[in-house]
Amino acid sequence: MPEHRPIDAEGAALSLLLAALWGANPVAIKLGLADMPPLRLAFMRFVLSAVVIFAYAMLTKRYDVLTIRAGEATPIWSLGLLFVVQVALMNFGLERTTAAHGVIVLNSYAVHTVVFAHFLFPGDRLTPPKLAGVLIAYSGVVLLFARSFSMSSSTLAGDLIVALSAVFLGERIVYIAKAVQRLDPVRLMLYQSIIGSAGFFLIGFATEADRPTLDPPRGGRHRAHRAPLSQARGAQDMPVG
Repeated sequence: MPEHRPIDAEGAALSLLLAALWGANPVAIKLGLADMPPLRLAFMRFVLSAVVIFAYAMLTKRYDVLTIRAGEATPIWSLGLLFVVQVALMNFGLERTTAAHGVIVLNSYAVHTVVFAHFLFPGDRLTPPKLAGVLIAYSGVVLLFARSFSMSSSTLAGDLIVALSAVFLGERIVYIAKAVQRLDPVRLMLYQSIIGSAGFFLIGFATEADRPTLDPPRGGRHRAHRAPLSQARGAQDMPVG
């Protein structure tokens, strides 16, 4: 099992880049939701993701990236199904709240990640400084919801759905961190996109057939900057805890 080690300068720089890309994620999704329904947007996004990750696998000579070895099917399918639930909730929630609320609530996943890691990773204990940070972060989310409750906000339902998605996202990050200790992270991310795309297509076909996709999109040329390749690299470099 790989040892946990302090993050170096390269890892810190990559983490900051991924954080910046991730911070723009809810805003870009919100733009996309102006043109198509939530599950169709997720399907198109992760079809592109699968293509890019597969191309990356070929460029890095991972020619067996689609081969599922003994003992790998369960974590791959578990992650894929968890991914479908988390992203579907995120998109549904963002459709019902503002981008600003979505960014704040969704990024509470980092707090959930720290808590989950405490129970699942022996080396990632919830120390007093971490606990203080968790309490501060949670207090900000509580204040946001308290204001929504007091004002009978129209965004409350969306905020709650995104908050639930953030819990699933925290669990997914920890699950990935455990799984990549045994599986090729590129294979894991590729199958996450494949299973996710299939799930979004099937559920969306049943529930969104009567909702059109606008052409041309009102939001202009967007969506592509969310960098699906970051999923393949991020799984290897994202710290947990």
